[in-house]
Amino acid sequence: MGDRNRKLPNGVRGWADRVAKQLGKQDPEFRYANLAVRSKRLHQIVADQLESAVAMKPTLVSFYAGGNDILEIRKDMGELLQQYEDAVARLAATGAQLVLFTGFDVMLPSVLEPMRRRNWLYNEEVRRIARQYGALLVDHWAFDAYQDKRMWDTDRLHMSPAGHKYMASQVLELLGVEHTLKIRPLGPVERYGWREMMRRERAWMQEWVVPMFGRKLRGVTLGDNLPPRWPEPVKVSVGLKKLAKQAGRAPVG
Repeated sequence: MGDRNRKLPNGVRGWADRVAKQLGKQDPEFRYANLAVRSKRLHQIVADQLESAVAMKPTLVSFYAGGNDILEIRKDMGELLQQYEDAVARLAATGAQLVLFTGFDVMLPSVLEPMRRRNWLYNEEVRRIARQYGALLVDHWAFDAYQDKRMWDTDRLHMSPAGHKYMASQVLELLGVEHTLKIRPLGPVERYGWREMMRRERAWMQEWVVPMFGRKLRGVTLGDNLPPRWPEPVKVSVGLKKLAKQAGRAPVG
């Protein structure tokens, strides 16, 4: 989310598509699937995506899950992390190279402080699990570049295009893959007076935080009617935009 592109499925691009494109340059036969759907909880990912991924007999799997559960204060963290480890164990059993991720320590208002503490606990366990199962770890929490607010979308929870591009570069470097992504400096940070800062804070609460909690109360998510972006492996060297157009999967408008 946050990396919009109307020519690709669900109207977004994202770091994984960017990584896949670079891997396709290294190997024209490389195939890529992306089963992710926004807003899904870990139990839904396990139920809907895990065995589908295993059935593809993957050689490389990225697994970034649990962040939405952390936002559920009533969700037991011990139960969540055990379910996470069980999923990692299932993926590790395929023999594929696993890539796991910590969550970034997003600066949130004091009213959301409990979510930060839960994120810290999640990150510590992800690090342990990565060591135990021989997974590569993208330690998002430790990336200083994401202190820049421009690396985040307007909801402050999902990365902006610049954030996705930087993440793709970090994943590729962790994999030891040469790439052609060009990470340009973002330039000086725009400064605001306190009145403008307060206005922006109110707008963020009204446009993102309040609706998010409203959806939680109603038991709905923004991903309820969305399909996976690339449910079957596609040959990336053909071109993802071309493949989306051929399959009629790019949004209209």
